[in-house]
Parts: sequence; C-alpha cells; structure tokens
Amino acid sequence: MAKDKADLLQGTLDMLILKALSLGELHGYGIIQRIRQLSDEMLNVEQGSLYPALYRIEQKGWVSARWDVHDTGREAKFYKLTRTGRKQLETQEASWDRLVLAIAKVRQATT
Repeated sequence: MAKDKADLLQGTLDMLILKALSLGELHGYGIIQRIRQLSDEMLNVEQGSLYPALYRIEQKGWVSARWDVHDTGREAKFYKLTRTGRKQLETQEASWDRLVLAIAKVRQATT
C-alpha cells in the first residue's frame, strides 16, 4: 500500500514540474517558485524532492537541461520541456481530470 501512495505522489510531482516548465525554461529554484505561484501559495515543493524528480524525468527524456549563468551571476542548471515531455504532460493532465471527475461522482453520491 505504501508503494502505491509513493507512486501517486511521484507522478503528481512529475506533472507539476512538467506544467511549470510548459510555461518556459527554468532553473530548479524557479520551478519551485512557479509551482508555488500557480497554486496560489498552497503547494510547496522541497528541494530534496525536486532534484531527484528532475533527474528522473530528464532520464525519461521529458525535459532537457543545460548549464548557464543565472541572473545572480552563479551557474545554474536550466530545464526545458521536450516534445515528449509535453505529450506526457497532456497524458497526465487527462488522467488527473478523469480521477477528479470520478472522485467528485463518488463524493456526490447519496445513499
């Protein structure tokens, strides 16, 4: 049972990262800020969760990465959604829409 919960959370984080990157290339901290902004400050992704997820989805080919100089003058790794990543985002969003609809139907059921 615990593995199912971890898989759901991992898939959710992947989708949030892909969604953040669908709006443009970002470095890691920028992804955290964008998710926070898009969720009206309700979601906070920790760096300890973000970077393993970024590595995993980069290995899957959903994002590409490059090193560049950040506005602060420091080097940072910038991530960009790939075509495969965009397709994956569409698939995950459709799956979430179905799940939300199914849960809403169950919640609205009367005895």
